[in-house]
Amino acid sequence: MPDLVHVTYGQTGKSKKTNELGMREMQQRAFDARSAQHLLIKAPPASGKSRALMFIGLDKLINQDLKKVIVAVPERSIGSSFAKTELKKYGFFADWIPNPKYNLCTPGGEKNKVKAFAQFLESEEQILICTHATFRFAFDGIDEKALNETVIAIDEFHHVSADADNRLGEVLRAILEKSTAHVIAMTGSYFRGDSVPVLLPEDERKFIKVKYDYYEQLNGYEYLKSLGIGYHFYQGRYTSAIDEILDENKKTIVHIPSVNSGESTKQKYEEVNHIIDSLGELEYQDSETGVLYVKSKKSGKLLKVADLVHDNQKDRDKIQNYLRQIKSVDDIDIIIALGMAKEGFDWPYCEHALTVGYRGSLTEIIQIIGRATRDSENKSHAQFTNLIAQPDAGDGEVKVAVNNMLKAITASLLMEQVLAPNFKFKSKFPEEDEDESEDDDKTIRINGFKTPSSQRTKDIIESDINDLKAKVMQDDQMIKAMPGNVDPEVINKVLIPKIIKETYPDLTDEQVEEVRQHIVVDSVIKNGTIEEVGDKRFIRMADSFVNIEDIHIDLIDTINPFQKAFEILSKSVTASVFKAIQETIDATRIQMTEEEAILLWPKIKSWIERTGEQPSIQAIDPQVRRLAEAILFLKELKRKKAAAQNE
Repeated sequence: MPDLVHVTYGQTGKSKKTNELGMREMQQRAFDARSAQHLLIKAPPASGKSRALMFIGLDKLINQDLKKVIVAVPERSIGSSFAKTELKKYGFFADWIPNPKYNLCTPGGEKNKVKAFAQFLESEEQILICTHATFRFAFDGIDEKALNETVIAIDEFHHVSADADNRLGEVLRAILEKSTAHVIAMTGSYFRGDSVPVLLPEDERKFIKVKYDYYEQLNGYEYLKSLGIGYHFYQGRYTSAIDEILDENKKTIVHIPSVNSGESTKQKYEEVNHIIDSLGELEYQDSETGVLYVKSKKSGKLLKVADLVHDNQKDRDKIQNYLRQIKSVDDIDIIIALGMAKEGFDWPYCEHALTVGYRGSLTEIIQIIGRATRDSENKSHAQFTNLIAQPDAGDGEVKVAVNNMLKAITASLLMEQVLAPNFKFKSKFPEEDEDESEDDDKTIRINGFKTPSSQRTKDIIESDINDLKAKVMQDDQMIKAMPGNVDPEVINKVLIPKIIKETYPDLTDEQVEEVRQHIVVDSVIKNGTIEEVGDKRFIRMADSFVNIEDIHIDLIDTINPFQKAFEILSKSVTASVFKAIQETIDATRIQMTEEEAILLWPKIKSWIERTGEQPSIQAIDPQVRRLAEAILFLKELKRKKAAAQNE
């Protein structure tokens, strides 16, 4: 099936160019904030976060009088990203030279690593590299104040969670509260849309944020020209459908589903065998590298396949070691993985990330897509494909399958917005001290738009807008509202503000409205199509073209920000499946609230004036049915209030 999302880039080379200190664009931006005690770096995979940490860490040791740098990574293989690195020859004032003795990302038990961690704190050595697990265990045996004057760098920061059961999150909160340590947090996928926020709002406010977005990164590449995101739906077992989309001519990482998911056959080794059989016939396995050599049944060529699913640690260490040393595009063709090779895994030649099963975490989707978006001369296009179960109308699990499909589509919608260029939205009537000459082709002025009135809302809009959109788009009520059975104004004026208030309880109603407008406008504009006719720009929104000069916030509030997603879905499945989806959604619709009913009342009066009759509860149009439900709700509300007055 065609891509749901297709984004093209300018190949400017800007994100790969270095300055006089040897820093790329993102690294310079992070280094400019080096004096911050707590720093949160949000930047895409392959943007150079590891080296950015080296620059900042060395400056804190040499120029800011801190004593030590501790780098914590989620798994051992990622520790190699922080190995000895020459920086002086590119213009920086020092090299990154950790002592191999204190690189604890090595095989072996945690007991000895914790002991080495304690020795490091007492030694004169300045740099230690360990896993998140080692850091957690070591923290149990030390006082927080032992980390005073120390830089704590947490790579892949999304592993931290505000959940009380997240030990890394507990450790971080203790460090923030009880030590003078400097914390540098780095992540390419800091999404509040996942089930639990990464940090509580009061902790998050302690961090200075450096943001480098995906469009800046990908548009600044030399070779990558486009990125596609697509979904392929199947019925039955996924192993019968994977042959259709696994292309041996594309360097591919296949992530099979978790054994706990509905898509899994519960026989992960058999799934790997089936994928290999779909490619061809296994000739042999190299005893030294662990590479599987498979003779293609289509072309007859010998394919090199890596199996990262097998539980035998010795065999897995072999193939992981081989993958870390890849130097040529011909060194591997297909990688099959389960939980590995999602983050911190560098295979620049990867063209296609093929993922089986719905991923409930947008963080995970971002990380998987990042495997294919490295810039490499062997590719001009990168592809992410999600192979997910299509609901069967006769299947008892149809509700689960429908929910997964809807969340997959909203994830693609968000990714399209994350990967596209950013617009700047301003009020149609500028402030007296505002210079309109600074407007460019990415500036859109909107009548009735509220310009952020405080630094707090400016910070949220500048740093957190995609994170907040992720939360909105993954919210259960929003998923149920997506297909159009809820009036767009209810989505935009009731449901979205509710989520903003839950996320940022400290905001005033006016600040909530400022953030709400920005989310809705950003979503609607990015889902639209902008075209130039002469010297005028028009945007296609909800099947009509509007002159950008005439856009008003009231018009934008009448547009369902999910409309494009549902249109895509309706074209992607058969009529019978689409009917099953609609029926399932109707059965789980959100409950009516007084706020929604009051908002719908003017529309009810307009409907009656236009048609001469009340909206029917049996209407085919779900929005008309919703108007009828609002009438019933308001009648019942009036009855209850009258009864309460008579008591």
